[in-house]
Amino acid sequence: MAVIYPRKFQNVLSARDVLKQVVCDRQIHLITLNRYRYSEQRSCKDLTEVIEKLNGKPRELVQDLSRHIADEARHALWLTDLLVELGADIGTPPGGSYIDEFERLLDPEAFQNESDPEYGIIAPLAAINVTEKRGCEYFSAHIYALKQAPQTPENIKIRETIAKILPEEAGHVRWGNGWLAKIARKSPEHRQKVEQAKQKYAAIEQAAFESGMDITLGAELRRVTHLVEIANTMPLWERPQYLMERLPQSLLAPDLQFTRIQAAQKAWQRDPQAFMEKFVPMFLNGIQGRKNQPEKSSVSK
Repeated sequence: MAVIYPRKFQNVLSARDVLKQVVCDRQIHLITLNRYRYSEQRSCKDLTEVIEKLNGKPRELVQDLSRHIADEARHALWLTDLLVELGADIGTPPGGSYIDEFERLLDPEAFQNESDPEYGIIAPLAAINVTEKRGCEYFSAHIYALKQAPQTPENIKIRETIAKILPEEAGHVRWGNGWLAKIARKSPEHRQKVEQAKQKYAAIEQAAFESGMDITLGAELRRVTHLVEIANTMPLWERPQYLMERLPQSLLAPDLQFTRIQAAQKAWQRDPQAFMEKFVPMFLNGIQGRKNQPEKSSVSK
């Protein structure tokens, strides 16, 4: 089977690029940690819903998912304890929600309307697997960035906490890969279903991931482009309805407008000069333009 990995943000910024900047700004660093906490906590709820839909069958999968929930709850606890110790916020993180956007882009019928019950478990497994891969990528990049950063007691504590979580998240990815491979071996039809699901949920995850980070000019159109990419992974007869149901919110994107206002206000309050010199050009030029700008040396800062 084809192996699918998370793509870079707008095919430009890798996880290491992003985390290198994150660890340099304590406020953004703490918000990022809180996003991790929120995601781990929220996944307990989402996995519980999957178990409820399975309604006890297959027993082995329900048992595995129950263990998975226990792991995610433990990760949320570790991150909550860390944030409380650092005096950071543990409320709902600001800005667009990766999880909410992922769920908005899902096709709930794919989880329910399969004639073969075994086909019905492919969609949730593929969805879980692709989000776990993104988590592993970012936890690994975060640990790498913290090793390059000043070895303060706070940075060491953060790195140690993430380092406890990463092996279990990697185990979740291996578990998902194993289940999908096991199903795919049953027949050519099962293999085709698994491959289609992997492509579909990888496209959904990439769209959700980018929507949570992209607030620059033209983000609405980029959301529509992602929507079309997702639709292209579906059978032809399913595409029109999927697009029509989600196109208005992608174009209007009220969450995006609110996030832009929040980000602009905070950037202005923190440093009006940097707001004009960095935030406004980044908003107008987008990530591509920002990436191509030469970095100022530490002497000039």
